[in-house]
Amino acid sequence: MQNWQLWAVAAALSAAVTALLIKVGVQGVDAGMATLFRTLAVAIVLALVLLVSGRLDWQEIRHLPALSLGALALSGLATGVSWFCYSRALQLGPVAGVAALDKLSVVLIALLALLLLGEQLDLKAWLGVVLMAIGAALVAWV
Repeated sequence: MQNWQLWAVAAALSAAVTALLIKVGVQGVDAGMATLFRTLAVAIVLALVLLVSGRLDWQEIRHLPALSLGALALSGLATGVSWFCYSRALQLGPVAGVAALDKLSVVLIALLALLLLGEQLDLKAWLGVVLMAIGAALVAWV
């Protein structure tokens, strides 16, 4: 397994635990307030990790290119919307179904990466994307 694949598996495991914890945490709580609290917790933990590892560099942030700043700001907005929608969905639905539909993002990412970034997938990878879409539909709607 390559280094990026190990990190991706760690992200998937973390996301699974996250979904379960959100499902418990949003019971009887406004989804927006729950998302705000999660966001603050993420910001604090990440700042502490960067501080302890010696990588909290405000100069680097000040020198980011305008395109990077804009893209990262828009990414943050999209993340906030995504987290809010995810929290609300978990309040209303089963965690396995919500998580499965959330993973349709993989299908959308493959399509958008092709259309906007020109990233190519081979036939085997496209088969995987189609199977993921079918799997998400089966978990969420059957």
